[in-house]
This record gives sequence, structure tokens and C-alpha cells, in this order.
Amino acid sequence: MLRTTVLTVLCATALAGTAHAQTPKAQTLKFWNLTTETITELKLAEPNTNKWGKNQTLNDKDKTVEADERLKLSDVTPGVWDVSVKDKKKRSCVLRNVTLSGTDAYAFSISEDEMAKCKGK
Repeated sequence: MLRTTVLTVLCATALAGTAHAQTPKAQTLKFWNLTTETITELKLAEPNTNKWGKNQTLNDKDKTVEADERLKLSDVTPGVWDVSVKDKKKRSCVLRNVTLSGTDAYAFSISEDEMAKCKGK
């Protein structure tokens, strides 16, 4: 009886470990700063709502995203978003309908050209 109980517990533990291993990990999305300036604020909103989420730069240890740095995003999923960005030069920009990829090395980037062409808020 004890042997059967121990065997049952071992089998159940092995199955639980297998089920856990097959559960997909939460997706990690990253932003890549391709501008020449340090970004001090990066917020996302569902398109055309202007209901901005948290400042994503707070996810970084120094609370900014330097040129060519990647930033781990939180509380967002792949899809289409509006993006509000500010940099150390005091430039601000709202990019509409930005697609965040869930399959590429980074979800999205902002280039210097995009910042230069942006009309601000």
C-alpha cells in the first residue's frame, strides 16, 4: 500500500512537471531606441484613445533609454498601439498605429527620422 502511494505521488509529480514545462512563457517585448538621443518617457495607448499607460522608461535601471539601447516593455501585448515619446532634447512625439511585433527580436523601434518628422503632441 505504501509502495503504491509513493509510486502514485511520484507519477503525479512527474506529470505536473511535464505540464508546467509545456506551458508557454510570458512574451517579453522590447523597444529599441534608434534615435540619437536618450528617451526619458515612453508611453503606449490603444489607438486613438490618448489613455496613456505607465512610463515604460521606468523599467530601466537608470529610468531612461539611451541611443541604441533596448528596453523591456511591461503590461503590453503585440498589436497596434499609439506611442508617446519624449527625449532629453525636450522633443515630444506621438506616433499613431505602431505595430508591436511578438515574434521579432524587438517589438518596435523609433528612428531619428521618425522623431525629426514628428509633429509633436
